[in-house]
Parts: sequence; C-alpha cells; structure tokens
Amino acid sequence: MRLDTTSWPELHNALRAARPVPMGEVSAVAGLGLQVSGLQVPVGTVLEIGTGQLRAEVVAAHKDLLHCMPLGELRDITVGDFAHIGGRETMVPVGSGLLGRVLDGLGQPIDGKGPLGTHSLVALENQAPAALERSRITEPLQLGVRVMDTLTTVGAGQRLGLFAGSGVGKSSLLSMIARGTSAEVNVIALVGERGREVREFLEEDLGAEGLARSIVVVSTADEPARMRLRAAFVATRIAEELRDTGSQVLLMMDSLTRVAMAQREIGLSAGEPPATRGYPPSTFSVLAKLLERAGSGARGATTGIYTVLVDGDDHNEPIADAARSLLDGHIVLDRKLAVSGHFPSIDALASVSRVASRVTNPEQGRSARLLRQVLAARRGVQDLLDVGAYQQGSNRLADAAVAHEAAINTFLQQRLEEPVAAVDSWNQLNSLLRTMGVA
Repeated sequence: MRLDTTSWPELHNALRAARPVPMGEVSAVAGLGLQVSGLQVPVGTVLEIGTGQLRAEVVAAHKDLLHCMPLGELRDITVGDFAHIGGRETMVPVGSGLLGRVLDGLGQPIDGKGPLGTHSLVALENQAPAALERSRITEPLQLGVRVMDTLTTVGAGQRLGLFAGSGVGKSSLLSMIARGTSAEVNVIALVGERGREVREFLEEDLGAEGLARSIVVVSTADEPARMRLRAAFVATRIAEELRDTGSQVLLMMDSLTRVAMAQREIGLSAGEPPATRGYPPSTFSVLAKLLERAGSGARGATTGIYTVLVDGDDHNEPIADAARSLLDGHIVLDRKLAVSGHFPSIDALASVSRVASRVTNPEQGRSARLLRQVLAARRGVQDLLDVGAYQQGSNRLADAAVAHEAAINTFLQQRLEEPVAAVDSWNQLNSLLRTMGVA
C-alpha cells in the first residue's frame, strides 16, 4: 500500500528533505572554468559549488567529468569542494511589470528600485517559432530615423544588423531608435559593455522617456562569459513572451559580436577545436539559434536590431559574414562619416533592407530608388570632383547631387534628440526630390 503524503504537508516536506542529494566534487580549477567529478547530469544543469557561494553551469561532459563555467567570480574555490545540483532550468521574469527596469544576466534587478512589478517566471530555454507558423512581414515599423525609415525601411518582425567599427555611434543610434520607434516595448541587451558606458547610455542616451518604455538587460565586459551569453538569451526570452501576448516588440542587442566572443571563450575552455579565426563551431550554431528566436510569431512580432563590431573595419570577418547570412538586412555605419560629424553615420548605398519592397507602396519604393540613384551618381563622379575635372551636364543625376548637396545632407543627417515620424520622413524625401528636379 502506497502512503499518500500529499494530505500531510509537513510529513511530505520532511520526506523530501530526507532524500539523498547527489554530490560531486571539484576535481580541477583551470582557466575560465572548473571540472566536477562524481555527478551524472545533463548539459545545462546548474550546480552549486562549496557552500553555495558560487553557481556554475555544465557546458560539456567528458566521460566521468563535467566541465562547468561559473556564473560568478571564480575565486575561493579549491579542488575537493563539494558540488551539488542547484537547478535544472533557469527561470526568467517576464511581463509588463519589468518596464523601466534594469536586469542582470540572471534576470535579477540591479537598478536599486526594489522588487520587480507584476511578472511571471518562465524557463530560459525556448524554441524558435516554426517556419510555417510565422506570420508574413507585411507592415513597416517606424524607427524615427529618417534615412532608415525611407531608404532601408524595416518591417515589423524583421531582423537587422548594424555593422560598424568601434566609436562610430552605434549606441547613440540605438538610443535614438528606442525613443522614436512605434513599437510598444523596447527590450535592450547590453552585452560586454564597458561599465562606465552603461549608466551614460541609460541616463543620457536613452533618457527617462526611453527607459520608461524599455526593459534593459546588462552584462558588463568583466563578468564571466556564461553571464554575458545568458544576458543575450534572457533579453530574447523576455521579448518572446511579450511577442506571444500579441505585442509589437523591438529587441536591440549591443553587441552580437560580444555574444560570439563569450561563446568562443566557453567553447575553447570546454575543449572545442578552434576553427575560423579562433572561433569554435559552436559559436556559429549559437548565433543561428539566438537570431532565429526573434522575428514574427503567430500573433505579435519581435523586430531585432543587432549591432555587429567589425574587426578592424573589415566587414568580411567571420562574425560579420555569418550575421549577414542570418539577418534580413544590414545597416553599415561609416567611420569617415562619423569623424566628419555626420550623424547618424549611415552609408545609405551600402545598407540594405531585404523586406523594404514588401512593406512600402510603389510610390515610396520609387522615391527611395530615386534618391539612391542620385547618391550613386554622386559617388561615381567623386574622383572627378576632388580634382576639379567634373563637367556639368554630363550626368543629370550627378548634376542634381552636386547642386543640392547641402539639402541631401540635411535629409540624411538628424539630431539625436529629434526623432521624426515616418510619414514626415517620406514627405521630406518627396519634397527633396522635387527640389532637385528628379521626382
């Protein structure tokens, strides 16, 4: 006869507490991780080391050894310390009660504003929407940036990359988008950022208005690789849950390159062989898994904007090349424009939105193509202009570009604190084309 303990809560709890707890021990502490022997658990299990002062996640298993990456500072841990299971799944807070809050890579608040508002807990792991369950991208999403809303129009549910070297205004552009977008909620992940810049971004770039409609997840550069990687997935999970309630969500991540670097540290520490430029194969599969979880769902949509740090301004380095193949478009920020004071420093001719033709009407598409043709004509004769050898009348579009250079630059540039509605951007583009006489 089986004893039903559910009717006796105290006895039930006592029996649970009396169950033996599987224990292992630390057999090695080396480099960025540690090894645990004596336990057989799946990859992804979280272990508590010693008296619980450190949690570590199992990232690889080799025969009777588990390779673990710490979720905190790897200090005061010695060979022989006990290790036991601390949890199979990591739970993430989700819901509208997180608006205006700043979280760490474990989903815990770090802004000093007390407990989170109304929220629920969900497992960190989740599946990307099935290919045939995704809704088509048919509606544009306003970003509040004139050049992006017209020349590289973004659709709700699209995934877009901002490709640039360091110091060309990526974070400022993200903050501008956060304040000017028509999306209902912003989820912003700052992965591998310098600690000094986090508060500046929150208080100066994003501001109180932008933060009020945003959820920010932060993992600074000095945190363990596993925390940096988790921050990206925590932000994505929060955005997914909001999307599944029917909301239009804008997920912004700065930067995708640092996510890849964190996975490189984890993979190499776990014994993976280095491949392209030192990145192990798991890096590229993790990027695909992360990016596929954004996009449109059966109800709402998560529009993803990911910054990509190009190594030495080389736009063909491995992470940039992999990201371009996975994303639905790319915006290129140019250092020459940035140093000349041109903001946003977007190279319109090098930037492409793969869904622009599906979310704009024929008249809008024609206007965008006309300005692109004018810009291309100007670039084609730039060498002649530099040496004073260009002859007026040889190219109608180039003539218009040269004669109205100031007006074109005024349209392409925009102040950080001055978001523009998409309808106004289109009206200004049409007015510019008429002024140039090419409409």
